[in-house]
Amino acid sequence: MGWSCVVARAVAFILMLGKISAFTSDIFAAGKSDKEILDNLLKNTRYDKRLLPPVDDPEFCCGLTSPNDSLAQNRVGFSSLRPRSHNRGVLTVNVSVLLLSLASPDESSLKYEVEFLLQQQWYDPRLRYSNQSHYDYLNAIHHHEDIWLPDTYFIMHGDFKDPIIPMHFALRIYRNGTINYLMRRHLILSCQGRLNIFPFDDPLCSFALESISYEQSAITYVWKNDEDTLRKSPSLTTLNAYLIQNQTIPCPIKASWRGNYSCLKVDLIFTRDRAFYFTTVFIPGIILVTSSFITFWLEWNAVPARSMIGVTTMLNFFTTSNGFRSTLPVVSNLTAMNVWDGVCMCFIYASLLEFVCVNYVGRKRPLHNVVYRPGENPVTQGDKKRESTGAADLVSCTACTGPPGSCTHTANNGGVSEPCFVQVRKKEPPHPIRVAKTIDVIARITFPTAYAVFLIFFFIHYKAFS
Repeated sequence: MGWSCVVARAVAFILMLGKISAFTSDIFAAGKSDKEILDNLLKNTRYDKRLLPPVDDPEFCCGLTSPNDSLAQNRVGFSSLRPRSHNRGVLTVNVSVLLLSLASPDESSLKYEVEFLLQQQWYDPRLRYSNQSHYDYLNAIHHHEDIWLPDTYFIMHGDFKDPIIPMHFALRIYRNGTINYLMRRHLILSCQGRLNIFPFDDPLCSFALESISYEQSAITYVWKNDEDTLRKSPSLTTLNAYLIQNQTIPCPIKASWRGNYSCLKVDLIFTRDRAFYFTTVFIPGIILVTSSFITFWLEWNAVPARSMIGVTTMLNFFTTSNGFRSTLPVVSNLTAMNVWDGVCMCFIYASLLEFVCVNYVGRKRPLHNVVYRPGENPVTQGDKKRESTGAADLVSCTACTGPPGSCTHTANNGGVSEPCFVQVRKKEPPHPIRVAKTIDVIARITFPTAYAVFLIFFFIHYKAFS
């Protein structure tokens, strides 16, 4: 009875060794196609895609050592065929991003379309195959559903332009068990900009990659080769998107109700085409405001010309401003643009009010005793009238030291002496036309100077040239 049991065990052991040798030779034999190798590697008896790739136990699968080892190391004893526990450590997934295209629907938008290739690379010893194969790597694109893949989740403010499940991807398995998973992603990101200094802000677009199923104790994401910036494709295309800086960093450590999950973050910092805003907003605005100052150099009574310039510049500025604002986000904190529009409108309106004031002052009736003669300058007429009147009123009084009223004088016509009273003549106000012209002269200096000071302050304060 004892001998029969020993013989049965020996036969079972020999049969098991035969099956294992046949199994290993079937996997690692030369001349196999990549399909046959993959079919053998992914058999249910040796590969389970529900399990994470083993890390601490390189001989986890079926008692097989690395096919890169020597043949002597492939000869295993009976003890090595015992089932092994799945003692795994932390699986490292190397991540790399290659930018393909950047686009924005218009200059003032905060939505940016980012197209890139996402490469994920990890090591799975269960998928190693023999060096006898003439394939440097196996194309496993048609075994996509049969291989364990990281469940990478995108954290972002935005949406996918293409389906969540990528339609364009590549899956390669190398001899040593390294898996390279490449997929194309197209995101529409809602970015954050400092609208209080728009259009001189630099929008920030961020998105993150995170494992949604496995915590950091099981899977950790790292940037491949410790890259601190994204790689750019040689054929990178941009449309209304001007990338000035990008960085790749680990996500800030924060407590989550779900747990602690490995995460990587990408920051894309864009700028706006300031030449576009200068040519479409600021330079036209400067031209319209300074055009309203031309009225200060026209005659005070040139009513048609001055009124036409003032009203036309104001209407044109309203039209330009409203047309541009129709493309802006409907928010209340567009501080820079509000300041620009408000101050420019105030200058144009003030120049129009100056014309009204000058015209009113110039048309004001002068003193009643000034008679205007046609064909002569009314200002000089008034001066001559005052001079003649003043000369007629001059009298000669003798000096006296007595009280007022005790002195007498002889009239110019030789009449009777009359008491002499010393009177001080009040200075007559300037002529209205002279006042109007003075206002114009002052406006020619103050308005352009004040507007130039505003321009310097505005562009420096909002960092227009930084």
